[in-house]
Amino acid sequence: MLIIRVVHGGAGIHSVGSEPEVKAALLGACDSAANSLSALDAVETAIAFLEDSTVLNAGSGSNLTIDGTVECDAAIMDGLTGDFGSVGAVSAVKNPITVSRLILERSRKPDPVGRIPPITLVSVGAHAFARQSATHLIVEEESMVTPRARKQWKIWKDRLETMSNPDHAMQDTVGAIAWNEISGEIASGVSSGGILLKYSGRIGEAAVFGAGCWAQTREGGVRMACSVSGTGEYIIKTSLARHFGAALSDHSDPDVHAIIERVLVHDFWVPSRNASNPDPSAGVIVLTTEKDEEGQEKGRLWCGFTTPSFAIAFASPRSRPESYILRRPKAIESRPNDHARVFVTAFAL
Repeated sequence: MLIIRVVHGGAGIHSVGSEPEVKAALLGACDSAANSLSALDAVETAIAFLEDSTVLNAGSGSNLTIDGTVECDAAIMDGLTGDFGSVGAVSAVKNPITVSRLILERSRKPDPVGRIPPITLVSVGAHAFARQSATHLIVEEESMVTPRARKQWKIWKDRLETMSNPDHAMQDTVGAIAWNEISGEIASGVSSGGILLKYSGRIGEAAVFGAGCWAQTREGGVRMACSVSGTGEYIIKTSLARHFGAALSDHSDPDVHAIIERVLVHDFWVPSRNASNPDPSAGVIVLTTEKDEEGQEKGRLWCGFTTPSFAIAFASPRSRPESYILRRPKAIESRPNDHARVFVTAFAL
C-alpha cells in the first residue's frame, strides 16, 4: 500500500547515549506499519509498536504516577471523517491506542437505544470497555512497570521528598501520522504515560480532543495531520493540535514554516509562559499535502519544537525509513530566556 508513515518519540532532552535505542524504536514503528491497509491501521500499528517497545514514555515502560503505577492516555483521529477516540488514565491495558481505535469505531455505530456513543473513556470505564472489547489487551498492572521506570520513579520521588530539583524527565508522548496516497485517507494519533510523579487520575493532551492530535481534509482535497508532544496542561489549554489545523485552513497557499512557528510562539509559548514555567515545552510533527506542477498531490513533513531536541522517523513507499534526533541550532539555543527558542524544519516525503 502507498502509505506514508511518520512517528515521533517526544520533544524534550535526548542524551547522545539514548539516541541508538530511541532511533531503533522509531524505525521499528515505521517498519511495523509498512503493510497496513489504511491510514488508521498504520497509525494504530506504529503507536502500538512504540507502546510495546519499553524505550519511550507510552504503554509498557511509561512514567509512573506518584503512587508508583502506570496510567496511560492515547487518542486517534480520522482526517477524512473527523471521527475520534481516546482513553485517559487507563491502567493494565497493553495498548491504549488500540482501545482508542475501538472507541472511534464504536462511535460510528448507532446505539440501540439512542445514546450518544462516547469518544473518550477514562480510568475504570476505559478499562471496562477494553475488557469487553479487547480482552487480549488486559494485563497485570505490574507487568507494565519496567525496572528502568521504577528506578527513575524512586530517584524522582526521593528528590521530591527532599525538595531537590530533578535534572531530566523521560521524554513525553509518542505519536504517529499516516497518509494513503491512493485513497487520500489521512490519520493521526498520540499515546503517553504522562509526566513522572503525576497525580493518579491526571490526564494529559494525549487523551483530549484537539490537544494531542488532529487530522483534517480541506475543500479541494488538501490534507493535514499533526501529533503533538510536550507539557500536557499547557497544550490542553491552548488546544494546540486543533490550532495547527485551523491556522493551516485559513490560507489557500500557506507558508507552513511561518504558520508552525507562529502557532508555537504566539498561540502556545507566550500564553503558557509564567514564573513557574518560563520555557513551555511543545513539539509537533505536521504532515501537509500540496500539488506539484503536474497536479499530483505530494506530502511534506514539518517538525517544530521549543525544546532542545525532538525524536522523529518517517518512511514512504519510495524510500527506506529514516530517523533523526533533531536538535536546535546553536544560534537558536543561545537566545536569551525571554525569547522563544523555536526551531522548524521540513522533509519531502
